[in-house]
Amino acid sequence: MILGNSMNGIALSLDRLYSEARSRSAEIEAMLTFGATPWEAIRSSVQEAVRAGMTPTINSLMVVGLVSLPGMMTGQILGGADPSEAVRYQIVVMLMIAAAVAIGCLILVGLSYKKLFNEDGALQPFVLQSKK
Repeated sequence: MILGNSMNGIALSLDRLYSEARSRSAEIEAMLTFGATPWEAIRSSVQEAVRAGMTPTINSLMVVGLVSLPGMMTGQILGGADPSEAVRYQIVVMLMIAAAVAIGCLILVGLSYKKLFNEDGALQPFVLQSKK
């Protein structure tokens, strides 16, 4: 469960990072021209990418128990466990999932943004090409 949710969040983050860099390439190049570092030029795209990767997990945290009953909690209750204990375990599982998604998105986007720039600090040519 944790790995599956992390993979989804990371995939959304990386997709958003590359699409943001592609759509904002003129702005990023202008910032680089005026002396910004690659990090300063791409920072808002990185923030948007992490936000996009975390959105599904945050949405699922908001509705857990109201719209859907998680499988582990339901199984424990049907198995005769105390409902408040089952809820506590489910909270721990959901927080573990959220933490794993956040850590995965932050690490992968933080490492991947560097690939958008060449050794001179300019945007790579593949970023400037339109996606087909």
